[in-house]
Amino acid sequence: MPARRVRVIPASLAVALPAFVRLTGEQPRLRFSHRGLELAAIGGFLLLAGTAEALAPFRATHATAIVESLDEALAITEEHGGAILDGPDEVPTGRNVTVRLPGGAIVEYVEFHEEARSARA
Repeated sequence: MPARRVRVIPASLAVALPAFVRLTGEQPRLRFSHRGLELAAIGGFLLLAGTAEALAPFRATHATAIVESLDEALAITEEHGGAILDGPDEVPTGRNVTVRLPGGAIVEYVEFHEEARSARA
């Protein structure tokens, strides 16, 4: 089963992070900028902060799933009638794709490259 991240969209990553550090007892394992966003993975959360314009494509996504094989996840999605909405794309942590699953849920699959895989362990 893929690991999951609960998406949280705070007004400011700098303001939100201290509370998540205290809540999870962890420091962010991944922190980076991408497509005008600031992102941080901490515990089971993925925090995304940015302008309304930068966040617009990400607000409709219901979940982020970390998968071992993006190609395998896509094959399963398509086999069951899901559709690719965006990607696959190269991202700072590896590769991602956004899909609409049967029933309408929109999910981002992420396959970490080795450096990001080590950071999340």
